[in-house]
Amino acid sequence: MRTNRAVGVVCAAAVLVWASSALAQTQVRYVKYEVGGRASWGILENNDTTIRELQGSVFDGSAKPTGKTVKASEVKYLAPAEPKKVIAAGLNYRSHIGEASPAKYVGLFAKFPTTLTGHDQPIIYPADASVVHYEAEICVVMGKRAQNITEAQVKDHIFGVTACNDVSERGWQKADLQWFRAKAADTFGPMGPALVTNVDYNKLQLIGRHNGKVVQETTTDLLIFSINNIVSYTSRYVTLEPGDVVFTGTPGTTYAMKPGDTFEVEIPGVTTLRNPIVAAKK
Repeated sequence: MRTNRAVGVVCAAAVLVWASSALAQTQVRYVKYEVGGRASWGILENNDTTIRELQGSVFDGSAKPTGKTVKASEVKYLAPAEPKKVIAAGLNYRSHIGEASPAKYVGLFAKFPTTLTGHDQPIIYPADASVVHYEAEICVVMGKRAQNITEAQVKDHIFGVTACNDVSERGWQKADLQWFRAKAADTFGPMGPALVTNVDYNKLQLIGRHNGKVVQETTTDLLIFSINNIVSYTSRYVTLEPGDVVFTGTPGTTYAMKPGDTFEVEIPGVTTLRNPIVAAKK
């Protein structure tokens, strides 16, 4: 009897380990949102119609279900991240650089946490802007501190994947000493709505739609520098922390948007980001 009981305990433990491992591989659709002026993290459920509220941060392991739910249609979406840094890769698809030769190293620049905004929130068209372009991209959000990590280690440091738009003012980009205004103005970094875990980011499709028309389309296997390369290279010089955001580059040719337009970024099977372009109040 003792032997049978011991075997049963071992088997039960094995089942628990297997269940835990299976859960770790399950895709979870996190969102960050605001209701009544209060920001929360949550999990999208029921075909993205319901949000199960969490208390705490998803990045430090403190997030726990509160038992409350809210309709997804009734929230204000926020950028699904908690960044201290927003890093972006430029000129990273051959379809975007044309006949130019690829650089030896991935070209990096910085945006700011205040650049980020959420799904369905307006992209503000500055009063003195004249040529504001869309740039459909895939973003990854860090889940672990990454300092000088190898490409093979990157997967274990990424929390999830989402859609983003690296909005760019081309006149400022050409005229200014740095891309400070051109790339990092407020609302020039929409992302979301869902931050999805356990996504194979090396095999994703990316689609950009301007006023409903497909204007950009690619797959991540066409990146000049892979996502693993971007994150590993960045970590040599800048320590990435949980909640930090990395934009990975835009494909094809981009064109100007104007107030009244809408731009969508879809990662099929992952999430779709949509934002209206709104003129700044004078």
